Amino acid sequence: MNGNYDDIIHMPHHTSKTHPQMPMEKRAAQFNPFAALTGYDEAVGETGRVTEEFADLTEDRMLELNEKLMLLHGALADRPCVTISWFRPDDKKLGGAYVTTSGVLRRISDLDRTITVDNLMIPVDLIMEIDSPVIRREEEEL
Repeated sequence: MNGNYDDIIHMPHHTSKTHPQMPMEKRAAQFNPFAALTGYDEAVGETGRVTEEFADLTEDRMLELNEKLMLLHGALADRPCVTISWFRPDDKKLGGAYVTTSGVLRRISDLDRTITVDNLMIPVDLIMEIDSPVIRREEEEL
């Protein structure tokens, strides 16, 4: 052999006595592809996420919801339990999702046009449905 490594080619391979050998799985991981574009996967996922559009209420429906709010306003001191279906706007894109929130009615603000259930403030204009024992009791009496 007349190569540059003739003097070392037949020497035994060095093995450290202080450091253990890396497992095969970790060695292979060194050659895995890396994410060249940070946040790309999240951006693609966000683009693919579907949101719903807010459906406008009819005038009759708005009057019905207003009557229910008035009933709840009169029973506010009793801290009634309520279930509210409402439209939650999305923070990142156009649209949102319809959600249902249940809890104790804390406050109805005519000034802010919000209703507070537990610690969540819900805009009155985004409410689709309101249910409560107070409302059901009143409907049964009629």
